[in-house]
Amino acid sequence: MDTILEMRNITKTFPGVKALDDVNLKVRRGEIHALCGENGAGKSTLMKVLSGVYPHGTYDGDILFDDDIQSFKDIRDSEARGIIIIHQELALVPLLSIAENIFLGNELSENGVINWPKTFARTTELLGKVGLREAPNTLVTNIGVGKQQLVEIAKALSKEVKLLILDEPTSSLQENDSQKLLDLLIEFRNQGITSILISHKLNEISRVADRITVIRDGKAVSTLDCLDGQISEDDIVKDMVGRDMAHRYPERTPNIGATMMEVRNWTCYHPLHPTQKLIKDVHIDVAAGEVVGIAGLMGAGRTELAMSIFGKSYGHNISGDVLMHGKSVDVSTVQRAIAAGLAYVTEDRKEMGLILDESITTNITLANLPGVSEHGVLNEGAERGVAEEYRQKINIRTPNVGQKVINLSGGNQQKVVLSKWLFAGPEVLILDEPTRGIDVGAKYEIYSIINQLAADGKGVIMISSEMPELLGMCDRIYVMNEGEIKGQLAASDASQEKIMHMILKG
Repeated sequence: MDTILEMRNITKTFPGVKALDDVNLKVRRGEIHALCGENGAGKSTLMKVLSGVYPHGTYDGDILFDDDIQSFKDIRDSEARGIIIIHQELALVPLLSIAENIFLGNELSENGVINWPKTFARTTELLGKVGLREAPNTLVTNIGVGKQQLVEIAKALSKEVKLLILDEPTSSLQENDSQKLLDLLIEFRNQGITSILISHKLNEISRVADRITVIRDGKAVSTLDCLDGQISEDDIVKDMVGRDMAHRYPERTPNIGATMMEVRNWTCYHPLHPTQKLIKDVHIDVAAGEVVGIAGLMGAGRTELAMSIFGKSYGHNISGDVLMHGKSVDVSTVQRAIAAGLAYVTEDRKEMGLILDESITTNITLANLPGVSEHGVLNEGAERGVAEEYRQKINIRTPNVGQKVINLSGGNQQKVVLSKWLFAGPEVLILDEPTRGIDVGAKYEIYSIINQLAADGKGVIMISSEMPELLGMCDRIYVMNEGEIKGQLAASDASQEKIMHMILKG
């Protein structure tokens, strides 16, 4: 089969780190080629080399595209050849229209004046190709994340794409939107467009990929051909982590104690629409040593519930009681919630969980500055000591704790967030999508940390959109829909089918 792309002996070094080590990659014309690997393996770095984000001269090796050696100076250079990359963090301007976003920097103009009728007509045509019916003048902020992802793809199509690179395109999408996007990739393949798909979701890769290249520790360790139907998820995982993983979830023998936290009659209204009740008379509890899951579809109210409990950091006109060890506690502010023994690990670690441009040390101690201070003065030596302790305890992969968090992989960033809250000394941790956007190896490490928290007598509440994760990790699962608890299941009695039935019956 015709090869559209060949990357030969690509080596990319950052100060103190060899991110790519003599990587070779061949992509056939018209195929969906998946890139797999743990966080920090080098997948995104390789694609940034290909797309000119890291320009020619900053790496060793050669890029051949359509049989010609390329020397891309920047991303516009690669786009001119038809190589378009869509990053995990969408690059749309929320307060511009769909049409303005699609042609931003590539305006359809005549004599320096934008031709709006032509722009709107072309936008409508492109939106039709990706299955959107929105008007071209719709503001991007007024459409959901799934549709925004499709606008990004329409933008790529406007540039006459030959090779489309998608970096974790479904990481923020609910199941239905994910399936639509994958169907679109298959349709593009039928039209002869080549795609490179970076994803941690092995079930999605297995569904659409023709071939899979696995990258581990900056090296391409294998290329698997999916067309013969002999490739299993276990094969992919083995190449990703360099070992067999007989169990996706570490084993744990529960040792559940007395009820630690209760939430009673909890009600919360929308912060901007004060008559809209988001959380409706919710009752939940968690015991010492117990991992309790909250299942539900996107929009069920799980995050709103968690944030409203944690210092009333979301919502309006919140009512209800939180009890710790049978006694009512004040959770009216984040500081008071922490003092009461609660911690909340947000689903959005980059926006709400971390200060990306600060060091690991600063981030880990941020929620408990009195713990590294003397008479109100920060003790920098004690601060570094705490950060180093957690670096070793939960295996944060970094040369030193002075490293800026923005330079860490997703899995290691999540470990920093967990360290921050562990240092705060909570009794109950609410974990909101704790493994979102991280690879299978890092997930196993996060699961092991959760199990250790339970073994230490902590109460853990785990929100996850991945039902197998809840079934594999939790002792008990609450099922939530439309702001209400629809019921609960013991882990021994739970299944995906029972959870979905409970969601839909209400």
